[in-house]
Amino acid sequence: MTAPTKRAHWRDALYLIIFEHGTPGGKLFDVALIGTILISVMAVILDSVASIHATYGDALYSLEWVFTALFTVEYILRLICARNAVKYATSFFGVVDLLAILPTYVSIIFPGSQVLLVIRVIRVLRVFRVMKLVRYIGEADLLMTAMRESRRKITVFLIAVLALCVVLGSLMYIVEGESNGFTSIPRSIYWTIVTLTTVGYGDISPQTSLGQTVAAVIMMLGYAIIAVPTGIVTVELGLARNRMVGEHRCSDCDRAGHDRDASHCKFCGSPLAASGEPST
Repeated sequence: MTAPTKRAHWRDALYLIIFEHGTPGGKLFDVALIGTILISVMAVILDSVASIHATYGDALYSLEWVFTALFTVEYILRLICARNAVKYATSFFGVVDLLAILPTYVSIIFPGSQVLLVIRVIRVLRVFRVMKLVRYIGEADLLMTAMRESRRKITVFLIAVLALCVVLGSLMYIVEGESNGFTSIPRSIYWTIVTLTTVGYGDISPQTSLGQTVAAVIMMLGYAIIAVPTGIVTVELGLARNRMVGEHRCSDCDRAGHDRDASHCKFCGSPLAASGEPST
């Protein structure tokens, strides 16, 4: 019975350092981790510069393996001390932690794939925990809720826009023809999408007066169409915020309208229940 107890105590102590940020050891670990992540990402970016790679390529390659070894040990320790290893491994940060080390090993078989290590920069999101920016995480949850609620409307909108692009692209194919660069309907649809989104690469352009008139109409439609998904998400953001504020009611006077981070009722002064803000 003694060995399991010692092991449990060791895992708990390691858990406090790796997963908790309220302790001095946890804060130091998170700050050191974020600094290491930033340095490793910078090394990958610098290695992509030809002049730097020619001079320091070997050193950067060795450094990358050092970082990968450190992150691999960290990932294994997280699995060992996590209260639920499967839950951690399948969580957002668990998947990102794994993807942060895989490209280096994959590069042994597929050279060049190590550039995917820039995904490590996502791990810097842990800075929200270190700096206790919980309110920002709450706003991110609010935005994600609005995106989920508006996905059906946006899906219908995108299907309608795609159908419009097919029709307009086919029209441009008929008007301009192959001699003016519109060699096929798919290529004409590509031009329509580029024009409708106001990107305008300029690799294809209408030459006839009628084609230019249609292009002008498509450009005007582009400005109108771009505003639609923005409006949809904005409305859902307002509704989501109203729902969140409305749910934050005082248990004594049953009045709502409190700020999400309020601890006491602004009407009667009674303590409020937890607002449901995500913990770190």
